[in-house]
Amino acid sequence: MAKRVLILCTGNSCRSQMAEELWNMLGEGEWEAHSAGSKPAGYVHPLAIRAMAELDADLSAHRSKSLDEFADQPFDLVVTVCDNARESCPVFPGAAETLHWPFDDPADATGSDDEKMTTFRRVRDEIREKIRSFLAGE
Repeated sequence: MAKRVLILCTGNSCRSQMAEELWNMLGEGEWEAHSAGSKPAGYVHPLAIRAMAELDADLSAHRSKSLDEFADQPFDLVVTVCDNARESCPVFPGAAETLHWPFDDPADATGSDDEKMTTFRRVRDEIREKIRSFLAGE
């Protein structure tokens, strides 16, 4: 049976969405990843969808989900990806283990979409490397 991970953030529109998909890709069936937010934005950021499409990952059918949807479910691991200097991350009591991996919020990037994509790619790649290292036991 696959281990379950829940990736939490505030809006569930960028970082946690990318992390969910990356974890499912890198976990190779050994992990079942989900993501949620304490205050769901109601959409998945178009540039997060675009950044993940560059890795052949399709977020277009994903939706911003509330933490409440997972309240009664057990998880082996909960990872919060919010930058706690700027936003408060939810706490999840149903977790066997909780880790905090703060990443910059790419939604805060400024400039043209092409300029913002630089930030989305950087954060996506930082998340991918953190998950890869964790799964490798590093």
